[in-house]
Amino acid sequence: MEIGTQIWLLRPGFDSGKEECKSGHEAEAFFNAIIPDHHAEAFSPPRLAPSGCVDQLVEGLLGGLSRWDAEHFLFIAEHGYLYEHNFAFFPGFPLALLIGTELLRPFRGLLSQRSCLLISVASLNSLFSVLAAVALHDLSCLVLHCPRQAFYAALLFCLSPANVFLTAGYSEALFTFLTFSAMGQLERGRGWTSGFLFALATGVRSNGLVCVGFLLHSQCQGFFTSLVVLNPLKQFFKLVASVCLSVLTLSIPFALFQYYAYTQFCLPGPARSIPEPLVQLAVDRGYRIVGENKPPWCSWDLPLIYSYIQDVYWNVGFLRYYELKQVPNFLLAAPVAILVFWATWTYMTTHPWLCLTLGLRRNKNSKTIEKSNPGFLSPQVFVYLVHAVFLLLFGGLCMHVQVLTRFLASSTPVVYWFPAYLLQDQELLLRSLGTMPWKPLVEDSPSRQKVPRNSIMGLLYNWKTCSPVTRYILGYFLTYWLLGLLLHCNFLPWT
Repeated sequence: MEIGTQIWLLRPGFDSGKEECKSGHEAEAFFNAIIPDHHAEAFSPPRLAPSGCVDQLVEGLLGGLSRWDAEHFLFIAEHGYLYEHNFAFFPGFPLALLIGTELLRPFRGLLSQRSCLLISVASLNSLFSVLAAVALHDLSCLVLHCPRQAFYAALLFCLSPANVFLTAGYSEALFTFLTFSAMGQLERGRGWTSGFLFALATGVRSNGLVCVGFLLHSQCQGFFTSLVVLNPLKQFFKLVASVCLSVLTLSIPFALFQYYAYTQFCLPGPARSIPEPLVQLAVDRGYRIVGENKPPWCSWDLPLIYSYIQDVYWNVGFLRYYELKQVPNFLLAAPVAILVFWATWTYMTTHPWLCLTLGLRRNKNSKTIEKSNPGFLSPQVFVYLVHAVFLLLFGGLCMHVQVLTRFLASSTPVVYWFPAYLLQDQELLLRSLGTMPWKPLVEDSPSRQKVPRNSIMGLLYNWKTCSPVTRYILGYFLTYWLLGLLLHCNFLPWT
């Protein structure tokens, strides 16, 4: 209960002078009120329903949560998949929003559908973010075998550089919760439950498909472990069947969504009633409407609308973003890239044999290594590090690089594990706490420094005495946390 209380206290922000927390929604509303919105060339559909005084109040308080891609999710939840480019956004999060609006049905006389959706965004993403922090702490305890690092990682997640995307109308919070929960279930040996949660995550974001690597690695580990004592041929066929089933399970949500798009655009069907303002928006902006005409991807051997949209609408592809004008965006993504590369180098130089054998075959000193290297350097971290490196390389080479921060921060625990390891390893205050019995709430420290109930806050209180590494890490997390709220909610470009 103490762990959960601390995570709740720190999420999603804090006031370092009072040991109290300010809500991310309050900060969003404040910045949205004092800073005029930038007129961005972003998706902005017309409002079809009249707006009452209560709706205007909700818009003023929570409107900053609907910027940029959040507008797509709100539009899909309200009108369905109407335009072709809407299919770049998977249905898991819009379905969650619709469930949230059903809970607000008694207030529909006072609130429009959009207001209900904004309230659902604020409520559900706050809930999903807290649950994701708890899931990360649970996963960290299972993998790191170090309660302190697990706790620090969960606290750092509450100050995530991608915090604004865990709060706004994006799918990151739900995806992170499902992904970290699935990883935790797999660590407990519950393969079926883990596969089901990974499949749900794939229905929220496409990069959930990459998580099949965790299932495959776990199955290969089991194969090599049992190879010595059981029939090798039987175990091999069992491995092949398990691999095929895992790939199929995680691919089903993606395949069903692509098939749904195919039925909407490529197969004849009944005419769909579309409000005139939305039709006019499509004419003005050049959007293709469902049932209007057959798009070129329908004639592909493998008609995937997702690949087509990423290519045509967002110009996503290998090295396409490598232009001189994109240098500021590369600089914006540099901290998280450096963090992952630094983590990789540290781990590889510590466990060269483990990395060479892909974590599948361990030598006779494996048990000794596990006992002598708790925390981030635990052998169990290997597969998570490979996952993080793959996401970094794919995101850096094939995606709009400015999304790299939220892409990694919502997908891999390494972004929080490695800074937690550095803080404990480099910071004298945390090392001094390491000599004391483990308690998440600490009032006094042997070094006579002021330590509040929260260890991260303790570092901030004693900022002047912190090591350079601590300052860099906390400075990065806090700067991106604040700038995200400041810029994103006013339609200013951000990661």
